[in-house]
Amino acid sequence: MPFFTITHASQDSRARTGLIQTDHGDLETPVFMPVGTQATVKSLSSQDLLDLNAPIILANTYHLHLRPGEKTVAKFGGLHKFMNWPRPILTDSGGFQVFSLGTLKKGKGENKENESSEQGRLVKIDDQGVTFRSHLDGSTHRFTPETAIQIQQDLGADIIMAFDECTTDDAPKKEAQLSLQRTHAWAKQSLEAWQKQPDPHGYAQHLFGIIQGGRFSDLRQESAKYISNLDFSGLAVGGESIGYNMLATAEILDQIQPVLDYNRPLYTMGVGFSPADLFTVVEKGVDMFDCVAPTRIARNGTLYVHRSLSPNFRLNIFNAGFRLDPSPIDPECNCFTCQNYSRAYLHHLFRAEELLAYRLATIHNLHFLLTMMEEIRGAIKNDSFIHCKEKWLSL
Repeated sequence: MPFFTITHASQDSRARTGLIQTDHGDLETPVFMPVGTQATVKSLSSQDLLDLNAPIILANTYHLHLRPGEKTVAKFGGLHKFMNWPRPILTDSGGFQVFSLGTLKKGKGENKENESSEQGRLVKIDDQGVTFRSHLDGSTHRFTPETAIQIQQDLGADIIMAFDECTTDDAPKKEAQLSLQRTHAWAKQSLEAWQKQPDPHGYAQHLFGIIQGGRFSDLRQESAKYISNLDFSGLAVGGESIGYNMLATAEILDQIQPVLDYNRPLYTMGVGFSPADLFTVVEKGVDMFDCVAPTRIARNGTLYVHRSLSPNFRLNIFNAGFRLDPSPIDPECNCFTCQNYSRAYLHHLFRAEELLAYRLATIHNLHFLLTMMEEIRGAIKNDSFIHCKEKWLSL
């Protein structure tokens, strides 16, 4: 069976719908993928995610390598069995987290976790890989393209990522070129390592390559062409700009569009801080995206609402005005939280630091985005994507 099939191309943009087929189920695209960094979407159970109809979740190679370790997960038959999740899983290569220890600025797209004030001393990069110290206990570890693939094979995700070097926004061109050379060499090495043992758990794993190049159009096009010419199942767009600077994200997608192979799924890494961001990348032909922001801001008391209620799609439940508010978070939302609890109750839970606050808020934020994506997919199929976008983004 084909891994990816385009099911409909929009008549009013580059938006499209598609079907990704894995041995743990099929994904309709475009799709937002909730992030379960340490084999858990924080505060939610696997049943909660099934109730939300989350089609796929992400897990983080760097964090799971450090704790509990990929060999422990492998003993349980991989992540699906370890965390009791029956649907597809995607793991990143750990590259972004490793490089963020040494070079990236703090605050990038809500995607940096557990950064250290000793960043510059935690990582050493060479042409063969990266040596780094754990932010947990200072122990020394090394990632190469081969070890990054082996770790992900042990973890057993359905979709895994090639090891790459994440390029910073402010990298000068000479540095960006060197980084790109490493990324391309590591992409080929990752592919070769994966091809030696593609299905270690008895089901197919699919490998994506990552396009880099920083802010430089010619490097982005060079990378898109090189990665497209390798035998990857899918293509991803990485770098510090992606998801953090949405104007730059849109520009990069336009830059690589002429040389990109659109017969494979396209994944923008770290996009989803705002509901508006998803419309930006879908309109450019992107099929997959993820971000920790929706669940992270939920735990901080920031809840998504339709733009008619807030220009930036957000409501701060800590606001004193909600203390006696009997209405749901968003009257247009039919999630479990909005159907059963008031703003006043959520306000109380967060003020009291009750654990239930985090679960109810996370359920709401993920439901908001996942149902929005259902509407987007329907609009693309009906050739009304632009109308759908205008409806969601108008005040």
